[in-house]
Amino acid sequence: MNPIDPPPIHGPPLGTAGFKSQLEDFQVEEVLGFEPSGAGEHCCLWIEKCDVNTNDVATALAAKLGLRKRLVSHCGRKDKQAVTRQWFSIHLPGKPSPTPADFGLPGVRVLKITRNLRKLHRGGHDANRFVIRLRNCCFSAKHFDDRWAAIVHRGVPNYFGPQRFGRDGRNVEQATKMFQGEYEPRDRQLRGILISAARSALFNACVAARVERGTWDTCLPGDVFGFANNRSLVLPGNRRGDEELRVKDGALEITAPLWGEGELQSQDVVRALEAQVATKHAELIAGLAQFNLKQERRVVRLRPTQVAAKWEDDSTCVLRFQLPKGTYATTVLRELIQAVMPAGGSATTSG
Repeated sequence: MNPIDPPPIHGPPLGTAGFKSQLEDFQVEEVLGFEPSGAGEHCCLWIEKCDVNTNDVATALAAKLGLRKRLVSHCGRKDKQAVTRQWFSIHLPGKPSPTPADFGLPGVRVLKITRNLRKLHRGGHDANRFVIRLRNCCFSAKHFDDRWAAIVHRGVPNYFGPQRFGRDGRNVEQATKMFQGEYEPRDRQLRGILISAARSALFNACVAARVERGTWDTCLPGDVFGFANNRSLVLPGNRRGDEELRVKDGALEITAPLWGEGELQSQDVVRALEAQVATKHAELIAGLAQFNLKQERRVVRLRPTQVAAKWEDDSTCVLRFQLPKGTYATTVLRELIQAVMPAGGSATTSG
């Protein structure tokens, strides 16, 4: 199984479409899930950025205020080649909040400033809203609308997107070399990226195995269930008996492993399937064992919500939808189209 191109469930792409042809064709808005309190040690900035990545914005905010970068926090990384809106927090105990005029950063607009009692943490938001304009669509609106309705109804496999694996999937290859002592990452952040790529590849392989067997959305003996918007799990020993109905209704989801130390949390048929996948990727399993990672799970299905599709003309369609944090808009789009991107473009993640 190629982690960059795992099997779809809705069939091959309908055809090509221009993706991210212009920066404003891809818009992401962070859904924080709570309102900042309005008071506290942490200054919160609601920022719109264009053609700038999240890390560079955090660095620039700290520099403008003469602070260490570690005092600037955010929930997720948003794509550079897009128009995105997200929250940043700055630890300013006993100091007044800055004004938008204090920043003046290229490609950045400060839309709102408030305060909060606590800083923002990575993954502390709920979701992301997307507005995606597809241009030069080489397929009929009828076929597109039918496929989109099927995706909204059934969802798609919650694969990690290709951007998780680096150019041509090389992050997994580099991770293997790192595990074998043949490669030493230059910094801690890069090491973390390679570890994440290895775990993500194993997750994709487990989901792909169920897709190939036609059981990715069918409950099996030994399944571990979870929720799309949090990390709570229903382990095999804690079932109450209505899990299959709750999965059908979308209130509960089947999960697959994010590999770590200890035994798999699944049992029975599911554990046997996941163990079979593990034997095919023994080098990654052994390598990850070096880093004291816990066994975790991730839901297998990704369901877009708050959906809308509108054709602006015969070849231009605008999609609107919301996804849980940590999931990929490209994972949805790959079940629809073959994306044609401008030279130098890159795929995107939700953050």
